[in-house]
Amino acid sequence: MHILQRGAHYRLGMDTKDLQLFLHLAETLHFGQTGEALHMSASAVSRKIKRIEEEVGQRLLERDNRSVRMTEIGRQFQDYARQSVGQWQSFCELVKQEKAGLIGEVTVFCSVTAAYSVLSDVLDPFRRRYPDIEIKLRTGDQADALSHLLNGDVDIAIAARPDKLSPRLQFHTLTHSPLLFIYPVIHCAVENSIREYVGSVGHLPWDKIPFIVSERGLARTRLDQWFRTLSVKPNIYAQVSGHEAIVSMVGLGFGVGVVPELVLMNSPLKEKVQVLDVQPPLSPFAVGLSASAQRLENPLVKAFWECAKASYRNDF
Repeated sequence: MHILQRGAHYRLGMDTKDLQLFLHLAETLHFGQTGEALHMSASAVSRKIKRIEEEVGQRLLERDNRSVRMTEIGRQFQDYARQSVGQWQSFCELVKQEKAGLIGEVTVFCSVTAAYSVLSDVLDPFRRRYPDIEIKLRTGDQADALSHLLNGDVDIAIAARPDKLSPRLQFHTLTHSPLLFIYPVIHCAVENSIREYVGSVGHLPWDKIPFIVSERGLARTRLDQWFRTLSVKPNIYAQVSGHEAIVSMVGLGFGVGVVPELVLMNSPLKEKVQVLDVQPPLSPFAVGLSASAQRLENPLVKAFWECAKASYRNDF
C-alpha cells in the first residue's frame, strides 16, 4: 500500500515517457541499451531513473559497475508503471476513436441458436450506431464459449453463465432460459414408455429410459446433479456436441433429452418433440454477454457490450 500511495503522488507530476523509460529499463536492465533504444545517453537515462526514485522515496534498482537488478519496490513500481501507461494508452485510443469514429472489428462467439435468438436483436441497433465496426462471428458449441474468452481467441461470447464464473471474466445477463426435458412425438419405444407413465401416480423409470446428453457443458452438469439427487444411474444412449443435435436425435425417436427453451423454440424440429413435465425442474440458464475485463477496456468491445445491454432494455 505504501508504494501505491507514493506512486499515486508521483502520478500527479507524471511524465508518461518517464514511466515508459523505466519499463524499458526494467526489461533490459542495461542503461546503455535503453538509452540507445530511446535515443538518449546512458547518463541521461540514469538521471531520469534517479529522479523517479527520489519522487518515490525508494531505490527501484540496485546497480554497480557490472550489473543492474530490480529491488522488490522496483518490481511493485513496474506493475504500477505498466498499469498507468496502459490506462493512458487506452484513454488516448478512446479520444482518437471518438474523434474519428469507432472503426475496427469485434470478434463474437456464440452457438447457432444464440446467433439468431440473441445476437440478431443486438446487430441491427449496433450497426446503425456503429456502421464502421465489423462483427466477426464464430459459432460452435456454447460449452466452449468461455474457454475461447479465457484463451483470448474472441472478444465477447454469448453463453450461459456457469455456476462458477472465472474472476477474469465479466458477465451481464440478457435473458433466462428454462431447461426442458423433451421426448419424441412419433410413436416409438421411447414415446410408448413415457406415455405409459404420464398422468399416472408412478414415477418414470429414469434408469431404463435412453438419454441423449451433451458431451459437456452446464446443461450436462445440471442433469448429472439431478440424477445424483434421485440416486439414479442414467441410461446414456448417446453423447453429442451442441443442444441442437439433442433436439434432432430426440425427434428421431432415439431417446429423451434436456435442452434450453431458447434452443427448442428456435429449432426447425420443434414440432417433432414434446415437453415432459419433470419435478424437480432443473435450474434455468442465465444467458448473456461475457468478456474479460481487459478486453472491455477496448472502446470497440465496450461499444458492443453497452449496445447489447441497451438493446435488451429496449433503449434503441
